[in-house]
Amino acid sequence: MNYPQLLAPVLDFLPCPTPDAWIDRAKAPENLPLLLTDHMVCELKAAQTAMLLIRKYVADKSGSDALLGWLKPYESFTFGGGPEPDFVALHKRIGKSVMPKTDDPWGQRLLDSMVLLIKEELHHFWQVREVMLTRNIPYVKITASRYARGLIRDIRTWEPQKLIDKLICGAYIEARSCERFAALAPHVDDELRAFYLSLLRSEARHYQDYLALAQAISDEDITSRVRHFGEVEADLILSPDSEFRFHSGVPA
Repeated sequence: MNYPQLLAPVLDFLPCPTPDAWIDRAKAPENLPLLLTDHMVCELKAAQTAMLLIRKYVADKSGSDALLGWLKPYESFTFGGGPEPDFVALHKRIGKSVMPKTDDPWGQRLLDSMVLLIKEELHHFWQVREVMLTRNIPYVKITASRYARGLIRDIRTWEPQKLIDKLICGAYIEARSCERFAALAPHVDDELRAFYLSLLRSEARHYQDYLALAQAISDEDITSRVRHFGEVEADLILSPDSEFRFHSGVPA
């Protein structure tokens, strides 16, 4: 895999690189359990975001129920204190066959992109959990970072601008994840390095999918709106942050 070529558009899209202070904190061995835990939860939240887009803008009730069924065991374990399910068996149940179709070309494009994203994010969730298990790292619930909340605060409240903004925010979250995997890779052991680098291809595609969907649904060029959220994202990444998380800012 040509990692520099894969990363180049991601780095060009993001308004700033990850600060050295965050990397210094992240590479400390004692912070690995927290990073892996937050990474795992972020994968589920990414799947939830994609699910909500499908349910709100495309899916009928049967399709919505199917999506909820996909995520329920993951959510129960992660947020509800439920038992740990067989994630490998769960992943085999996920497929496009249960999803609705639509006559709207953009809606079908959203559906296809988000279903694939959900499948990949849930697979990544299990991969992170597997890494944690091999290292005897227990899952302990943690608080969420300010990052996603800080982005979505600027989402407009009327459609289709609300949807456009949601998609742009999704692009930034996916792109930052990709950039942080690459930033962490040189500072971790061989197993984790290989894992983080393996995630770059899908994460890079995810941010591009989000941007393409946003532009396709908009009657206007979205460049100014992308730039606006870039400024918001840069402030979240470069300003002091009291909580250390996968997407947090400069450690306070």
